[in-house]
Amino acid sequence: MRRIVHLALAALLLATPAAAQDFPSKPVTIVIPFAAGGAGDILARILGPRLEKAFGKPFVVENKPGAGGVIGAVATARAEPDGHTIMIAPSPTMAVNVTLFKKLPYDPATDFVPLAMAAQTPFVLVVNPALPIKSVADLIKWVKEQKGKVSYATAGPGVPHHLFAELLKSMTGIEMSPVPYKGSVPAITDVVAGHVPLMFVDLGPALSIIQEGRVRAIGVSTATRVPAIPDVPPINDTVKGFDVASWQMVVAPAKTPRPVVDRLHTELKGMLATPEVAGAVAKTGMLPMPTPTVADLQAFVKSEIARWGKVVHQAGIAGSQ
Repeated sequence: MRRIVHLALAALLLATPAAAQDFPSKPVTIVIPFAAGGAGDILARILGPRLEKAFGKPFVVENKPGAGGVIGAVATARAEPDGHTIMIAPSPTMAVNVTLFKKLPYDPATDFVPLAMAAQTPFVLVVNPALPIKSVADLIKWVKEQKGKVSYATAGPGVPHHLFAELLKSMTGIEMSPVPYKGSVPAITDVVAGHVPLMFVDLGPALSIIQEGRVRAIGVSTATRVPAIPDVPPINDTVKGFDVASWQMVVAPAKTPRPVVDRLHTELKGMLATPEVAGAVAKTGMLPMPTPTVADLQAFVKSEIARWGKVVHQAGIAGSQ
């Protein structure tokens, strides 16, 4: 009996590298837990064709928006852990939701294995250009004059669009109410149309709209200027201490075989570091980020859960979903 067990274990150990060599054996799905057009979607469409070339199989982008990224995250966590389903997950999905939700149906720290850090996403505060607002100081003054009647668009509860606005509220004493959408694109579309006066938006989907003058950008969320929109000052110039950004990480289901994880990690790390991909990312308004080891990425996720948990508590929305 013991010999049979040993033979079975040996067969399993031998099968795992073989399975990795055969990967991928079918199309790979890249899940985006938000609507098309957002930062994760843009990254997927930069990486997808290059991954197809590297692995010789289709990499198909599938948007699964809803519930602040929860629907897409759960679908990925429950997918077959064989490397054929991966997800480009932003910081809300991997960190914020832990504190935001009363009962989150997945655990970012244990249900996923990180593959690569894809990019940092600066946000920009934009307003409808018909408004008499040309700076952050103008906005603060105008919102106070409206006496609590101002709303702002978000891509859902607890996402950076929401939290950054709540942080601005807490740091300036202004009053605004969130209007949730299923993604950045439908949200900024309503800002352009004047249905909602303002929002924090990830720069990727907003860049062309800003350049065309359909919204007015009045401040970036980072303490330094963003190369894609160098004329837009940091909010920190007016509201000292305001310095925040989101990030995007590529992950797979937790039980994905380690050899497959290592193949994807190595390929993505090298790909993201190339001038071609880094340049393509920068042109969208995002900032390339270096990819450390898988273990370091796992530690980073845990530290971000703690960091954003404090922000969610300060915003008074812990357990609100």
